[in-house]
Amino acid sequence: MLSTRLTNARVLTMDPDRPVARELGIWRDRVVGLDEEVAGLPARRVVDLQGATVLPGFIDSHVHLAWTGFKAGTPSVAPCRSVEEVLARVAEAAARTPEGGWTDLAGYDQRGLGRHLTAAELDKAGAGRKVFLMHDSGHGCMVSTAVLDLLPAELARGDGFLAEGAMGAARALRLPYSQQEVADAIGHAARACLTEGVTGCAEAGIGGALFGHSPVELGAYQLAREQGKLPLRVQLMVSADRLRPVGAHRDDGIPRALDLGLRTGFGDDRLSVGALKIYTDGGMMARTAALSRPYEGLDHAGQLQEDAGSLTDTIVDGHLAGWQLAVHAIGDRAADLALDALERAQRLRPRPAARHRIEHAGLVRPDQLDRMARLGVAAVVQPNFLRYFGDDYAAIMGEERAPWLYRGRSFLDHGITLVGSSDRPVADGSPLRAIQFMVERASESGQVIGPDEGITVDQALSAYTVAGAFACHWEDGAGSLTPGRRADLVVLGDDPRSAEVARIGGIEVVATFVDGLETEGSAL
Repeated sequence: MLSTRLTNARVLTMDPDRPVARELGIWRDRVVGLDEEVAGLPARRVVDLQGATVLPGFIDSHVHLAWTGFKAGTPSVAPCRSVEEVLARVAEAAARTPEGGWTDLAGYDQRGLGRHLTAAELDKAGAGRKVFLMHDSGHGCMVSTAVLDLLPAELARGDGFLAEGAMGAARALRLPYSQQEVADAIGHAARACLTEGVTGCAEAGIGGALFGHSPVELGAYQLAREQGKLPLRVQLMVSADRLRPVGAHRDDGIPRALDLGLRTGFGDDRLSVGALKIYTDGGMMARTAALSRPYEGLDHAGQLQEDAGSLTDTIVDGHLAGWQLAVHAIGDRAADLALDALERAQRLRPRPAARHRIEHAGLVRPDQLDRMARLGVAAVVQPNFLRYFGDDYAAIMGEERAPWLYRGRSFLDHGITLVGSSDRPVADGSPLRAIQFMVERASESGQVIGPDEGITVDQALSAYTVAGAFACHWEDGAGSLTPGRRADLVVLGDDPRSAEVARIGGIEVVATFVDGLETEGSAL
């Protein structure tokens, strides 16, 4: 007997051998058949979907769950539109902060204010307290003098804005959170993912200086699972700064590793270790993405996280140790470094099935496309960055470079696997809104950015299903509604392929299923 049979549906399987069906049968946690294969079988539950559309559950291949959860519970200055408003919000939060405590706020972004705040302004508004405003990019923060005084002199430069490694040092003054706090934050973010049809995601870096929340952060995910707070599939990228020299046998050729030789693939289909996350540069919002020539109107071209030699050694060592690599490279200079290092690594030890990834691939020059294809590197992009920040990004890149931002069509035309993701909480997490952007390439203001990079709805759906599964080594169980695959699926109120493109982002997510079971909030 089937567990569930979905009838009167438009099932878009994402399987080219059988792309569309009307019925789908589930037994336990698997899809067992379509249409005539299940039509006559008894089922404990039969659901008439009245023409609704069914797709494989979306896979968000680059998220920050713990950060998302913590941000949701932190007072924010995001609604503020002036320096005065931000400082008033800081003063309110500081008034609630005990003497000696920290005043934490989220949502800081200097672009909407016209300038950065200063440490002196935070000192006055915060009444001398330790004030920490997290930049929305995750690549910087604004702090008061009381925080600067706790940092080494070489990091406490400038007037309160700290980027990249200096930001990480300031965050480290507050860490670690307890495993229970991290687990609660993960659970909050995971529930939000489900409401958007996301059934699996890749957590983009645990345990590291930039985005880690605890040196025992993997244990927090285990705790969340044990407590029923992890209702979707999660693959954990481990930050490369967790690697250390190991005395492995010389024949293994492993210069650095995690303890016990842990690497990509450890775990099960609900919680597993994924790629090794390596940060090469910063972000465009903070103007720290590493470019080959300066930002328009500025006298600098961003920065690398470390010297090029150290970053290259980390990439090569991770490859030699058997990891899939997820290399954060937003600017084209950072992409050059990543491609050079990956090419060297593959020469030393060929691993054609490694499925290395470039996270973001925010600015990729035309000459870099063939190199990415030749190396078999996937591009894990965040379409909603341009939907929400595209006007700003296009302006700081200028007329020549703006069409190279977060490409779509060029990646596919060169045979590069195009993978969709959100980088939540940096940007909106909705796959449907991202899919709409991938087709129309329009920012919220209506500006079309790189129109030649637009792709079809089918290709955009693939980026969030089939390609996401491939990038996470999940293709045997996820990404399509092929019999035998896991019954992870999303029910939509309309078919994205036939809806007006401008309406795709607003299509209702009626229900989300994981392992054949409806998740909390289902409208069925």
